[in-house]
Amino acid sequence: MRSILPSLAGPLIGPLAEMTTATKPEFEVVRRNRLYEEVAKQIERLILKKLQPGDKLPSERDLAEMLRVSRGSIRDAIRSLELLGLVEARQGTGTIVRQTSTETLANPFANALKRRKELVGELLDFRKMLEPPLAARAATHASPEELIEMEDILRRQEERQRQGDAAVAEDSEFHYSVALASDNSVVLKVIDVLMDLLRDTRARSLQVEGRPQKSLTGHRRILAAIKRHDAEAAKNAMRRHLEDVEEIVLNKF
Repeated sequence: MRSILPSLAGPLIGPLAEMTTATKPEFEVVRRNRLYEEVAKQIERLILKKLQPGDKLPSERDLAEMLRVSRGSIRDAIRSLELLGLVEARQGTGTIVRQTSTETLANPFANALKRRKELVGELLDFRKMLEPPLAARAATHASPEELIEMEDILRRQEERQRQGDAAVAEDSEFHYSVALASDNSVVLKVIDVLMDLLRDTRARSLQVEGRPQKSLTGHRRILAAIKRHDAEAAKNAMRRHLEDVEEIVLNKF
């Protein structure tokens, strides 16, 4: 795989500065409000016009310097291109241009939906690996104060549902409280990222008729096992809950 970094030279800084006079810049400075959308358009143009499958995009840092935007905007742009099937992230390698088909170019929306479903499926699968053992650990580590907090979250979740609200915040908060009770700060960072990635998916799935009530029932089952300090029951209750969620979510997409 060949890097395309030299072909992106322009008014850059750092180690790329020496290339400023060698090649005409491929990018323009981005000045729009929805930065990541414009960034994605510019990278997509580059992919379609200049690059070949297997070519490696510059790093987040280099792209941010070239386009004079934040690395967060670059990440959002890359994620949108990944959903379109134009690039893929490879562990230890970077972001690689994918082989594009006529169908991909002609119907990017359908391709994005397909890829989105695959990504959501992978995230939900990861949750099934991570959260049942966390529930088991919470059953043996949760403090009385943490149990009271979980009960309060479910009380608020039920109250919001009575008012016709999907209680998205409380749904996320309960899962976070279980992770918190597992007493591992590293896990909390992973859960933070996972919840952020699934925010839109959770909000949409909780609009499905019957899903909020089913979620609350699953949460109560998990909490009951944690309060009994029954690690195995807590693990099984969490797994069952996530399998129910997975069935609803994947049918939604």
